[in-house]
Formats: sequence, C-alpha cells, structure tokens
Amino acid sequence: MSKPLKGEPSASGPLAGVRVLDLTMVGFGPYAAQILGDYGADVIKVESCDGDITRGIAPFRNPGMGHFYLGLNRNKRCIVLDLKSAKGREVYLKLAATVDVVLCSVRPTAMARLKLGVDDIRQVNSQVIYVALVGFGQNGPYAHRPAYDDIIQGLSGMADMQGGRSGVPRMVNSSICDKIGSQFVVHAATAALFHRERTGEGQYVEVPMLEALAGFNLVEHQAGTSFVPALGRAGYERTMAEYRRPFATKDGYVCVLPYNTKQWRAFFSLMGRDDMLTDPRVVDAKMRSEKIDELYAMVEECVKPWSAGELLTALEAADVPNGRANTLAGLADDPHLDAVGLVRTAEHPSEGTIRMVAPAVRFSKTPADIRRLPGRLGEHSVEVLRELGYSDEQIQQMLDEAVTLDAKGIDAKGVNGTGLDGTGSGAHVESLSAALNVAPTQLT
Repeated sequence: MSKPLKGEPSASGPLAGVRVLDLTMVGFGPYAAQILGDYGADVIKVESCDGDITRGIAPFRNPGMGHFYLGLNRNKRCIVLDLKSAKGREVYLKLAATVDVVLCSVRPTAMARLKLGVDDIRQVNSQVIYVALVGFGQNGPYAHRPAYDDIIQGLSGMADMQGGRSGVPRMVNSSICDKIGSQFVVHAATAALFHRERTGEGQYVEVPMLEALAGFNLVEHQAGTSFVPALGRAGYERTMAEYRRPFATKDGYVCVLPYNTKQWRAFFSLMGRDDMLTDPRVVDAKMRSEKIDELYAMVEECVKPWSAGELLTALEAADVPNGRANTLAGLADDPHLDAVGLVRTAEHPSEGTIRMVAPAVRFSKTPADIRRLPGRLGEHSVEVLRELGYSDEQIQQMLDEAVTLDAKGIDAKGVNGTGLDGTGSGAHVESLSAALNVAPTQLT
C-alpha cells in the first residue's frame, strides 16, 4: 500500500542552502536535478513556454503534466524564460549569479551563441560550478552528434550485452542510460561542491553520457580483454549466460542465485540432486564460472515442479539467495518496499492523488524528503522574478511580451501568456530546442 505524504516537510537535506539552476530536459538532466532537490538543494527549473517535452508524454490527467514529467521534477521551482529575447537572457544571467550549480544539457556551442555559456556565466558568478551534460566528450569526433538513450544503449555496448553470447542486440526496457548518467551528474556536482567548499574555486564539469556508460559497462564486461594479450573474450560469463533469468515455477517466477560453493551445494541438496554435491562444476570456482550456463539450466529444470511460495520458503531456510520476480505494477505491494514507505501518495493541487517514489537514500542527520510536488509550467515564474528584484510592472511586461509565463495562463488547449491577474495574452513562444535551432537536447 502506498503511504501518504504528511504535510509539507521543512527544508532539510545535506544540500540545504545550495541553489541549482536546471536548464535540462527529458531524463538525463531532470533526474539528476531532482536528486539534488531531494537532498535539499533549491532547484530552479528553466523551461520554454512549450515546456519540457516529458510534460506531453501520456498518460496524464491534464495537458502539461505527463507521468514521465511527474517522475522527474519534484522538489523544483518552475520558471519559463524565452532565452532568445534580451530580457530572457538578462533574467537567466541574474539567476545564474545567485546559484551554486548550473546544470545545462543544451549543446555548449548553442549556449555560447546565445551568450549564456560557461564563460558568460563566470562573468556574473566566478565561483559557479557549471555542469555540462553532453552526449559525447567535446574533444572527440562525436562531439556535435545528438544523443538519446537508445543511441547510447547501442554505442556503449548495453544493447549488445542484452543479446548474450548468441543473440542479437536488443534494448533494455528502461531509459537506463539516462538514469545511470544522472547518477554521474549528481556525484560530479557534489564532488565539485566539496572542492569549492575547501578552496573557494568553481569549475567547469563535463559529464558525457557515452563515456560514462561505456565505463560503467566495462567494469565487469571487459573480462578477458582486461589483459594484454587478451585471456579471453569481452563479456562477464555469468551475466551473459542464456539461462540467467527469472525461473518459472508452477504459479509464478522467482529469482534464484546460488553464488558460492556452499550455496550451490545447499541448492542441489534441497533439490535432491546429491550427485551434484561433488561435481567439479559446483566445487571448483574456476570451472563453475566457465560452466555457469549449464548450472543455470539445471536450476531452471529443478524449480519447475515447485510453487513459488513453497520454493521461496525452502530457499530461505537453506540460505540460498532468492526473491520473487515482482511485476512493475506490484512493486508498491512488495512487503519490504511497503514497510520502508518507498511509494507514497500525495494530493497534487491540479493532478489529484498521485503516487511518488520517495528518496531511497537515508541520512541520519539531514534527511532527504519530498518537499515540493512537481510544478505546473511556469508555476513559480512570478515568485522567482520577484525574488530577483523585478517589480510587478516589469513582470507584467515580460508576461505581455511572452518572455515568461505564469501557470494561470495554461489551459486545456495549449499554452498562453498570462497577466498577474490571470488574464491570458495569447502569446506563444517556440520550445527552447526550436528557439536554439538544435535537437531538443543533445541527450535525453
């Protein structure tokens, strides 16, 4: 059962007091910025009047509040800016002068053309940590290519891994490169913050998705090619094995992982296969690693006659690692995830009851939490502009000129500018990507 959020938690987290400017779209950047927000940072998300493309991904109750957007953009304040306009550029630079970290997934060359690149930001904030989220390292031949999760899955070897030794490459059924890449962004930004805390120095940080994911994949999959000359082929045998998968029982799927000699012997003893207790494939670690697919095939045959519940109970008693293969829809009902309150419900002011996944990391002194629900497009534009010192008259002029947008002006048919009194001006601004004449971002 989902656990409800209780009220509006107070600002907390190890990054409380850190301010982040989030100029990213889709998955790679927004997820990283959300994690920083979960950890207490004040994150200001900058969008065009069309908003982040994930706002339009169905299903949704209201236009502009798609499920994908809801999963990536809590703990942020949302402001709309037309960065091609002089006033929009002025506001962005004023914002940049107040922040500790800038996350930007627009191509560095495009930001430089707008005079909003790292050198321009340093003119107003010499201690800024500017994190460029790029598809590819900017000193390589792929530097200017657009990059999306599917492309990086292919280039990084991720798709090849899914085919095993004899299958064709196929995609992981997840935006896996976006989400893993986001973790690199978070730890790079926090490492740079730590350096600045010690030295007072800001810096430019480049996080290339391809290099991050290729290195991530090669940790174990470099395998025999770790040596020169090679002692075998690339690919970690255990994880490339054909039969490494959830195993079917009479009434469901389970994951079974005897890993060391003791566990393999315990498994075969439980299954009545005493003939395997002294088999070299079980007792010799080197041979076991070479013949692992044969062993997994035996596991598959052994568990077929069992019911899932009886098998899991027996495996637990035998101290053999195990777990039920949960469905995605059933994750919220897993007894452990339910007990720790991972999935929570919240009453969103425009979207009604929604489910959210709470931060998994726990800090004993500075707890991470969901303090702010995902915002409507331009929900905090007026608030942030007032904080920057703009008068209501100046803000109204920006609204009239479609430099910014207030969430009150969003209706079911599209996006309109609005006055501070809620009246729409009918103005429309191109999406950020179109305004910059580039792909939506260099990456997803």
